[in-house]
Amino acid sequence: MVLLRTDTHRHIRVVRQENQAKSTLNASQVLASLTVSLCSMVVGFASAYTSPALPSMNSPGSPLSVSEEEGSWIGSLMPLAALIGGMAGGPLIESIGRKTTILATGIPFIISFILIAMAVNVQMVMAGRAIAGFCVGIASLGLPVYLGETVQPQVRGTLGLLPTTLGNSGILLCFIAGKYLNWQMLAILGACIPIPFLVCMLLIPETPQWYISRNKNKKAKKALQWLRGKNADVTQEFSEIEKANHVGKNEEMPGYLSLFSKMYSKPLLISMGLMLFQQLSGINAVIFYTVKIFKEAGSTIDENLCTIIVGIVNFLSTFIATGLIDKLGRKILLYASSATMAVTLITLGTFFNYKNSGADVSQYGWLPLASFVFFIIGFAIGFGPIPWLMMGEILPAKIRGTAASLATAFNWACTFLVTKTFSDLLRIFGADGAFWLFGGICLLGLVFIIFCVPETQGKSLEDIERNLTGVGKGPVRQVRRMSSIAHLKPLPMAI
Repeated sequence: MVLLRTDTHRHIRVVRQENQAKSTLNASQVLASLTVSLCSMVVGFASAYTSPALPSMNSPGSPLSVSEEEGSWIGSLMPLAALIGGMAGGPLIESIGRKTTILATGIPFIISFILIAMAVNVQMVMAGRAIAGFCVGIASLGLPVYLGETVQPQVRGTLGLLPTTLGNSGILLCFIAGKYLNWQMLAILGACIPIPFLVCMLLIPETPQWYISRNKNKKAKKALQWLRGKNADVTQEFSEIEKANHVGKNEEMPGYLSLFSKMYSKPLLISMGLMLFQQLSGINAVIFYTVKIFKEAGSTIDENLCTIIVGIVNFLSTFIATGLIDKLGRKILLYASSATMAVTLITLGTFFNYKNSGADVSQYGWLPLASFVFFIIGFAIGFGPIPWLMMGEILPAKIRGTAASLATAFNWACTFLVTKTFSDLLRIFGADGAFWLFGGICLLGLVFIIFCVPETQGKSLEDIERNLTGVGKGPVRQVRRMSSIAHLKPLPMAI
């Protein structure tokens, strides 16, 4: 009887220790994920800033007067600078670390918004947007790497949602504040947002993988212990990280030219094709110029209120995408996404066509808002997250890092192209022609999905690689759910 009681008490203590370890584990990883995701809120706010700010710059009493050409540069400088920042971010996260690289964006973000708030000419605004864009590019690369190296697979689906959630919160905050604040006060608010992020970043560790890559094993184990909880046994995981780092050092990685070899070209082109149709759907034109579009539509609903509604839909759509992406299959969601975006854009173009022809569209003043809402939902359930998800699935393991870098840079280049030329498209083709063009591209995207994009749901990464490259042997294992990867880029491009 005494022995039984002893065993029972011992079992209870073990269970309590396990539960305590799990609790600490979750708390530590939530803190780390939430902290780096605060950077996403800054990115979201910076991405959406031009939508309410540009109309305000030409309002009565404003010290600035922005021409249409200057406005297009203000809107498009951020993705152009982000392209450069993304290229610079790769060497930075390897040389100074993931945490330090992300932390280093905080002060420049503040400087960029202060520069805009104090602007006495358009050049100062452009300089501020360029600095912010450079930081956005670094963050878009650094955040996924940090989260991928610190969050355990068991909770990656939940915590991987945080960057997109907070990023969309930043967009929504910008839209709401933009209704009541002019462009200068809105920039001051933007300068305050990075402060909590800077403070919290001091509380979390660098990733164990980076420490090990620099032969700082003691610091690596200490960081891993912090992330998993003080009562967690990290011996096996730490050993696996060390082993993976040793294998990675001995494995010769292919250069950029080999990406276009016959073996690797197919998965790379599929990934870049998805990025192309994601951006040429016009999503960033919608985000960056929302207020301007509603103003030109003559909507019966206040244009700033419309942007707030669009921001709320954008925020809530994050959860819709998360609930569907691992259940219905990639291609079905891409079909629905392409069709929905095409229909809404063509409808929006038809509305502008009737309006420009002199027809009375006052009774249809609700139509632009309805079209935008369904467009955002359509983008969110498919072409928003899935190109990033499939980038992690279809790119072969040996080229995944290099190819993902190239695909990401291509995405930013397309973002710049769309945002820079949108005002020109409106001037040359009119709003109706511009939206019909985007709608037609979405239909082409549907054709691309039907004939070129493979279904990857439920397939192991080995099977996917073997099907796309024709090489690779080994046992087939069930693919781990990767929906969180789709939410790691906290930008409008991945709403």
